[in-house]
Amino acid sequence: MRIMSLGFSGGILMGQLAAALPSGAAQLAGAVTACAAGGLAWGASRRSGRAMVWGRRILVLLAAVLAGWSFAAWRADIRLADALPAEWEGRDVVLRGVVASLPQDFERGVRFNFHVEDSAAPVPATISLAWYRGFRDEEMHVLPPIHAGERWSLTVRLKRPHGNLNPHGFDYEGWLLQQDIRATGYVRPAEGNRLIDARVPGLAHGVERVRETVRQRFRDALPDAPYTGVLVALAVGDQRSIPPVLWKTFARTGISHLVAISGMHVTMVAAFFALLAGWGWRRTPALALRWPAQQAGVLAGFAAALVYCLLAGWGVPAQRTLYMLACVALALVLRLETAPSRVLALALMVVLLLDPWAVTAAGFWLSFGAVALLFLVGSGRIGREGWLHTAVRTQWAVTLGLIPALLVLFQQFSLVSPLANAIAIPLVSFVVTPLALLFAIVPIQMFADLAHGAFALTMLPVGWLGDLPWAAWHQAAPPPELAALATLGCLWALLPRGTPARWVGLATLLPLVLWTPPRPPAGEARVTVLDVGQGLAVHVQTAAHDLIYDTGPAFSADANSGERILLPYLRAAGVRRLHALVVTHQDNDHAGGAEAVLEGIAVERVRSSLPENHPVRLIAGPRDTPCVTGQAWEWDGVRFAMLHPAADSTAVRPNDQACVLRVEAAGRSLLLTSDIEAESEASLLQRSAGDLASDVLVAPHHGSRTSSTPAFIAATAPRWVIFPVGYRNRFRHPNPAVWARWHASGAGLLRTDAAGAVRFQLGAAELQPEGERARQPRYWHGR
Repeated sequence: MRIMSLGFSGGILMGQLAAALPSGAAQLAGAVTACAAGGLAWGASRRSGRAMVWGRRILVLLAAVLAGWSFAAWRADIRLADALPAEWEGRDVVLRGVVASLPQDFERGVRFNFHVEDSAAPVPATISLAWYRGFRDEEMHVLPPIHAGERWSLTVRLKRPHGNLNPHGFDYEGWLLQQDIRATGYVRPAEGNRLIDARVPGLAHGVERVRETVRQRFRDALPDAPYTGVLVALAVGDQRSIPPVLWKTFARTGISHLVAISGMHVTMVAAFFALLAGWGWRRTPALALRWPAQQAGVLAGFAAALVYCLLAGWGVPAQRTLYMLACVALALVLRLETAPSRVLALALMVVLLLDPWAVTAAGFWLSFGAVALLFLVGSGRIGREGWLHTAVRTQWAVTLGLIPALLVLFQQFSLVSPLANAIAIPLVSFVVTPLALLFAIVPIQMFADLAHGAFALTMLPVGWLGDLPWAAWHQAAPPPELAALATLGCLWALLPRGTPARWVGLATLLPLVLWTPPRPPAGEARVTVLDVGQGLAVHVQTAAHDLIYDTGPAFSADANSGERILLPYLRAAGVRRLHALVVTHQDNDHAGGAEAVLEGIAVERVRSSLPENHPVRLIAGPRDTPCVTGQAWEWDGVRFAMLHPAADSTAVRPNDQACVLRVEAAGRSLLLTSDIEAESEASLLQRSAGDLASDVLVAPHHGSRTSSTPAFIAATAPRWVIFPVGYRNRFRHPNPAVWARWHASGAGLLRTDAAGAVRFQLGAAELQPEGERARQPRYWHGR
């Protein structure tokens, strides 16, 4: 079972990492070969001998890998077939369906998943919708209340799954595929938008209604409390009410797993109800004579765990625990013996059979990895240990063993995690969670107050630990080979005492934690035009310096591209300090992430054309310098020159005041033009015509029709032009006429919505910009 499970999961992973899906014939060939290998392994099971045993294992592994690969491709074909045709993007469509998830309020409205029951257009079965509060201020009151399990008739506009794609960034399209959401869109204001049925029958809809009721119960009981969102997460698995500042503390202290529905919580619920049912069964003679109390308790515990997993949102950690409990329950009922590792292997198989995309989620690796580590350190030990020694050993094992995975997935791990978990695990698991669940069942205010107070008490020492400057280790994303070596080393170090050279295993962590990505050589510059949607953010890196040119948009009061895209990208790239931040002008799509960048990473100098009272300039303080023509500096043999705005500029519009920066390295040049338009282009032609010629140019104002005049195109004459635009943006950038003018000039054209982040190097090698979608292709991109 263990070899089969590992092989099957490996085949699934190979399928999910593929750039394209195999043909139906290849899938069939893989399945047939898997069956043949499995048949040979079964036939070999009747023969003895060491060579035969190893041969059988190899055949089982081969069969499992091919079965997993074929199964993943087959399931992907089915899911991708449920797609929105491109010709239906951006068109009004009338749908009838059911609200299929917890509605999530945000600054401008509410979001929810919608299960489509009827439509005149070929719309996927499940879509994600946003219903905005109004397109004009006078419409702000028109948004009706939305609840899970309601049937609505709605007029919507949809688009195919699409997300920003950056190095080491979140793959939104992959996440949508895993969630089986095959289109996204928004509700249009229309008279036909109406509620049809307030309570649609069905188990799934009923579960969502209960979850929403419990969530609202907590919000009513603790309306202004800081940790209400945490209690909601523990009760019904909805983590989206937890504020970002708390997530930062949880990540820095390594207790994020405690505010998710983890295996510990599910096991605790199962154990409580198993003991309760067994106790009652033993005291009822008529029942005890018919069936053993132990078996009745086990089944009751499993049933309680199933209910809790459903109410908790059916996440991977909850599923894994439930399937393991099912194996244990079945073994006890049938009086069978089974090894814990076999139980874990079976749970792994079941999870991937139901959801082959689970391997793309970080929670999958951390959940199964943590349990495997616990089994590893719990086996092969002789003699009895005290509870304290056992607790310390298991916490050490999980902390050490997950370091490689945490660095690959998040580029950080907590240094205070063992102490923070020693404090938080008992309180959250045995006090906060039971009280939160008790309030969910019996809505007595005291239970909510006690649960919140207990978590507040927990956060006193944990918050202090999180505030320590050295609480977390941050570093660049390591290469896979170093992570794999460190993982094997950690497993070796965790083997029982007496294993030879366990210290060698710990030594394998050194190359991992000390690794730094290579930087460009002196005299060259590496440039990344990030994919921030309809906005601009560019990273210019030299041998020892880093510059960010614009920071992309703010999406809401709590979300911006600086926090969500730039800072994770810089951490993964190993950048710990910015030597310059250029904020070209005050438009949101260029300055929206600047405050988050200034607060999230050390910045030596800020150059901008922002108004004096702009928050970015106030935060920068003495580090701020206005952009002015004539400013120039050199880093590591790379020259930077500010070409716009002029010191005597009388421009009023922010676009005409935007900072224009020229970068020259190894005889090649880059021109960053921000949002300048025809008037500013004319000024540049008059003032700095000799400095405009460039090899790569980021298109002025995203390729708007008010920019890229023929004279400017002729003067710059770039080999490549990059258009930083959002997918199906409302401005319809780039303008077709502008695109045609650049194309006619002979330049190669790239747009970030189609290519993802674009990277190139100004150096001795051939200049060849490459998009992230080409560098890290996945079969679901663009589908």
